[in-house]
Amino acid sequence: MSRTSASPPTAGSEVSAVPTGSDVSAVKADSALTHGLKQRHLSMIALGGVIGAGLFVGSGAGIASAGPSIVIAYAISGLLVMFVMRMLGEMSAANPASGSFSVHAERAIGPWAGFTAGWAFWVLLCVAVGLEGIGAAKIVTGWLPGTPEWAWVALFMAVFLGTNLAAVKNFGEFEFWFASLKVVAITLFLVLGVLAILGVLPGTDAPGGANLRGDGGFLPNGSNGFIIGLLASVFAYGGLETVTIAAAESENPVRGVAKAVRTAMWRIALFYVGSMAVIVTLVPWDDPKVATVGPFYATLDHLGISGAAEIMNVVILIALLSAMNANIYGASRMACSLVARDQGPKRLGRVSSGVPRNAVLVSSVFGFLCVLLSYWRPDDVFPWLLNMIGAVILVVWIFIAVSQLLLRRRLEREAPEKLVVRMWLFPVGTLIALAAMAGIFLLMLRQPDTRDQLLATGALTVVLAVIGVVRQRRAAAVKN
Repeated sequence: MSRTSASPPTAGSEVSAVPTGSDVSAVKADSALTHGLKQRHLSMIALGGVIGAGLFVGSGAGIASAGPSIVIAYAISGLLVMFVMRMLGEMSAANPASGSFSVHAERAIGPWAGFTAGWAFWVLLCVAVGLEGIGAAKIVTGWLPGTPEWAWVALFMAVFLGTNLAAVKNFGEFEFWFASLKVVAITLFLVLGVLAILGVLPGTDAPGGANLRGDGGFLPNGSNGFIIGLLASVFAYGGLETVTIAAAESENPVRGVAKAVRTAMWRIALFYVGSMAVIVTLVPWDDPKVATVGPFYATLDHLGISGAAEIMNVVILIALLSAMNANIYGASRMACSLVARDQGPKRLGRVSSGVPRNAVLVSSVFGFLCVLLSYWRPDDVFPWLLNMIGAVILVVWIFIAVSQLLLRRRLEREAPEKLVVRMWLFPVGTLIALAAMAGIFLLMLRQPDTRDQLLATGALTVVLAVIGVVRQRRAAAVKN
């Protein structure tokens, strides 16, 4: 049962700085884990978390809708993500925990909030593991036609299950090299792109602003196209939260989180906004290849890079496998933290040799079950599952913002020395971020595709919140 207060604080109430039962449980859970991640691991996890399959593949639909204005869309959503990471970094540097925002939500709002945010994120990561496995398998079966997709997914699952069942340093090493390869790939792409834009790349002419002004101009599909591109860009940023989960198992959690958060601005600007600027400057936004085979492939093909398709397939495969590995890790640590705070079945939280092996196993099995559903029920259950996780990351961001709004005053009053990372323009910056999230929800309601996602995610959130409240009240009743 939860040992924290029976109900969340009301507006204007003070949040006690005295360690609660959930704080103690979170610390005990993290102390049972090994601290095998080094600073270089954390740095590359943070860096690699920015460069995901959503950037390489998902950005094509955004460009096809928004045209050249996708650069502005990514800049706006990137600014929101920087605010979110700054808020999360402030709380995580002050109180590192493998449960990350779930622990912060429990401390700030109440056990029901930690339960809701944590399990919603766990479902998101597990389903994402399955999706990434399917995507990786499709690439491999393209190279080896006739081999079954499910067998490749099973192989990838087995590899990363083994990686995550072993010491955490194995996960760190995998992610270090995966992230290094992604960083090298995107850096080379940006260098080639800038050289082509300047007209100094052999065999290319400087495009000037022709692709930015032509074919309908900078905003070819009007405000509606821009909105679709903006929504696509928001969900491309998922994965940044993993570094605050991993920090709890690092040699120096506070320094690791602080460094990762402080470098978030240039990473987002360089990799996301920079990539979009290079692509729409070099390639017409309405080139069919942008949406069908991906904007990065379309750009390399436009530059006459031989083997562009295979190059991008390798990069995307690395990105997908990296995401699988990171999401199994993140899901297992979140589940372990929730169980330690009496928010889940105790067997799931057992730690052996510093690794929550039951949580790793269950998270992987759940992910593989999602893969099987994609084959068994592709027309009803699987699409419903995808819609259910569609807006979970926004729900998590709202919990982060509300938690930071409540916890910041406590830290300033009781332990100002822990504020090694500070949210910009507090409290105005936090309130602006919350308003932006509310605006994204409203925009999602306007679009038929995203409306279904929002409603399904809302249903999941409500169900989890009700369960969380019931558990919280029962815990209070037992305590009294």
